[in-house]
Order: sequence, then structure tokens, then C-alpha cells
Amino acid sequence: MNPNQILLWTVCLSCISLLVQMVRLGRQSGWGWIAGTILVVTLALAYFAPTWSSLVGGSLWAILLVIPLCGLNRLNTLVSQQRYRHARELAQWLQLLHPMDGLPEYPKLLEALEMGQNGDFERATKILSRYHNSPTPLGRTAVVLLYRMAGRWQDLLLWIEENCPPEILQTDVELMFFYLRALGETGDLNGLLQGLTSFEQLVGRTGDRQSLALARMMVFAFCGDPAQVKLMFEHQLANYSASFQSFWLATAESACGDLLRARETFADLCNSGDASLCNAAKWRLSRSQVEPHAILTASSMQILERLGREVHQENMYGKPSRRVSQKAYGTFLLIGINLVVFAIELFAGGSEDIEVLYRLGALVPTVILQGEWWRLLSATFLHFGYLHLALNMLGLYYLGIFVELKLGIWRYLATYLFCGVGSMLVVTILAIAQNVTGQITVGASGAIMGMVGVTGAILFQAWRREKSRFAAQRLRTIIAIVCLQMFFDLTTPNVSAIGHTSGLTLGFLIGMFLA
Repeated sequence: MNPNQILLWTVCLSCISLLVQMVRLGRQSGWGWIAGTILVVTLALAYFAPTWSSLVGGSLWAILLVIPLCGLNRLNTLVSQQRYRHARELAQWLQLLHPMDGLPEYPKLLEALEMGQNGDFERATKILSRYHNSPTPLGRTAVVLLYRMAGRWQDLLLWIEENCPPEILQTDVELMFFYLRALGETGDLNGLLQGLTSFEQLVGRTGDRQSLALARMMVFAFCGDPAQVKLMFEHQLANYSASFQSFWLATAESACGDLLRARETFADLCNSGDASLCNAAKWRLSRSQVEPHAILTASSMQILERLGREVHQENMYGKPSRRVSQKAYGTFLLIGINLVVFAIELFAGGSEDIEVLYRLGALVPTVILQGEWWRLLSATFLHFGYLHLALNMLGLYYLGIFVELKLGIWRYLATYLFCGVGSMLVVTILAIAQNVTGQITVGASGAIMGMVGVTGAILFQAWRREKSRFAAQRLRTIIAIVCLQMFFDLTTPNVSAIGHTSGLTLGFLIGMFLA
């Protein structure tokens, strides 16, 4: 499969995936309309002008989908770090590429947050008041921000009860989130835990995992569990600012009875220079603390226990945080070795030169029969062209880190080499059996498919032993990836389907043993 075909498939599949998500959520959005338009244009060009389809479709996809979505992800990160000025500047550029879904109003909302952070509450209120009477998600967000900056949580509850019927509250993630926080701020912990169940169902439809992680952290804080709060900031919420983390950790300490340490933290936050955070800390200092477990009902305690189990399972089987991923030294070592070997290929005459690949150790069954068994290993570090290398290293990065952190560096490296060499050996044996002994094979695909197999084994064991719903969800994703890979293998020439399948099988088997 050449680069143009890969780009064409990528554009079509990503647009279809986005459209399916919009249909599943039962709503229309600018993202859906853009994805549909790109898909129609790309398919039309693929039929009438095939030579232009990948170029035009890929360009539209990059400019109108990839860049705005990546920018929006960065925007959310900046907001989580309370860097509102930088977020506002980025939003001003993003609205040019995607002037829909409320994005043109983002800069004004972020400006209001920036003014509130700087203590200019009068100007912030003036900005937000423009949208106060708008019966839209934007208008509701503006009202919530007004109450939040003033610390008027009881008034926010009253406003939601009077103006937001259940059919609105249970479809607006941001509104529901601040409704839950208002319940916690006013001491209604049973209402908070019961409301969290509805919020989890809402997030299950929208896929907003970040808001769910925040809501769960908030529940642990109000219910006095500093250990869980700290754990969440080490994993799902690692991007949040130090002051934000300190605030919520102190909230949990205060709720569990460690008042002296919590009051010291809140006093420090009052002098942090962030006016909004200062007001929130003063609100904490002004309130008397009630022991959470003295007021939680039996059903609330069950929800809290279930929540702890699910968060633990997500930490165990979910995507590692950036901070944790930086410790995956084995994965970075393997990527480095592959890059060095590729540089040697280029220096020796070119990565697509068959003679160069042969001299450097490509797999050739007839040569293996003559005793050059070392080629089973060397071939796994050779690649045919930049695209082959890039795709394999991307797969190694996303799959290897998870496997390494679960198995440990030495078992991980041994497993990687076992799958890579094992898949090359299977290719050799079948080639000899079929009397196709002159073919040449290179690439880390067998080893990387082995990592897919190991990941599937780990998740399968988690589902079987712990009945982890999160592991089951990720396992379904792995199965979908395997099916898609098999489809590509069967429809693409010059791809070693045997190497991929054998690597996957070996990875799953050794993963079942090690897991």
C-alpha cells in the first residue's frame, strides 16, 4: 500500500468514525457536517479524479479537522492548567478554522476567566452578562461561571432547579458537572453521589472522559479521601496545575479531619495571586466541616466503593499518563535502535535498496537454511522506506509503553524480541514448506503485533478475573484493531500477513502466561 492509499484510507475512516459518533450521540454539530463534506469530496474525487483524491482530501482533512481538533485538545490542556490568556489567544486562531459549535464565543468566555483570575470581577461579570439570557449551552455556561466566580453555590442550585429541567440538565455535560460541584460545596454529599451516577451515564454517551475524571476526583475530595485524590492527579488528571491540585487535596484533607494541614494550604492559596482560587479558598476556610461518613447513606457508600474500584481499574488498564509514560525506557530504547539502524540503511545506500537490506541482515529463507540464523533478529530492526518505519514506530510508542509498564522493562524486552524473532521464524518455516524461499522480509511489524497480543491478553485476564468493565471496553477496541489490520493485510500486496498473525498469536500466548 503506497502513501496515497494510506492517506485516502485514513481520511475516509476518520471521517466515518466521527460521523458514527455524532449519530450515536443523536445530535448535529459542525464537526459532523465538516467530516461529511470532506468524506463526500474525497470519495467523489476518488471516482472522478483518483490522482487528486488523496491530496485534496488529505489537505481538507488536515486543515479542517486535524488541526482544529488538536488545537482544541491543547486549548483544554491550557484551561486545565489555568493558563487562560494563552488559551484565549489559541481560541482566537481556532475560530478561524472552525467557526461553529460555539467556538467563536470561546475567546470571550476565556477572557472572562482571565479577568476573574486577575481579580477584575467587574469586567468578567460584564463579559459574561452578555450571554446571561441566552437559552443555549453557551448562555448556561456563562451563568454557571458567574455563580462560580462569586462562590454563590446555593444560588446556582436554585437557578438550575428553576431554569434547567431534567431533559436539559442530563444532556449538558458542563452544566451537570457544576451542578454536582454545587451539591458538594453545599454539603449534600448523598445528592452528589446519586447525581454522579446520572453524570456517568451522560459521559458514556458523549465520551467526555476528562469531565468524568474531574467529577470523580471531586467526589473523593468532598468525601474525604486524599489518597484517591492524589492518585487521580498522578494519572488521569496529571495535566492540572499545582495550585489546582493543592486546592482539591486540601479539600480532601479537610473533609477527613486533617484541618491544620488543610487550613495552611488554603491560607497559602489565598496569597497565590489567582483571585478566583483565592475566593474558593476563602469559601473553604469560612465553612465548618462535617464528617462525610456520618451523613452518607448505605447506598452512597456503595457508590463510593464502586467508584474506587473503577478508578483503580482505569489506572491499571487505561492509557498511562504522560508523567508515567516518561519512565518507559525500554520502549524509547527500542525506538532509538530502530532509528539508528534506519540511519545505517540510508548511509549504506538507501532503505529501499534490496541489496543494502540483504547485506544488513534482511530475512531470506534460503539463507536462513544455510545457517545465518542471526537474520531472524536483525530483520526485525530493518525497515523498507520512511513510511514503513514511521508506522511501526508509532505503533510501538502507543502499544509498547502500556505493555512495558505492566510487565517491567526486562520481561517487556524479552517479550518484544520473542515475538519479533518468533514471527520471522514462522515466516521462514512456511516459506520453506511452500517452496517460496527467495522472498525477502524486514520490519518490526511482527514484534509490534505481538504487543497487540500481549495487550489483549492483559485486558482479557483483567476482565476474566476482576470483571473490569473498563478492561472489557479496551479489549473490544483491541479486537477492532486486529480485525482492521487483517483486512489491510488481505487487501494489500507485499505485506506479510503471516508475520503479523504469528506475532499477534505469540504475543497473546506469552501475555496470557505473564499476565
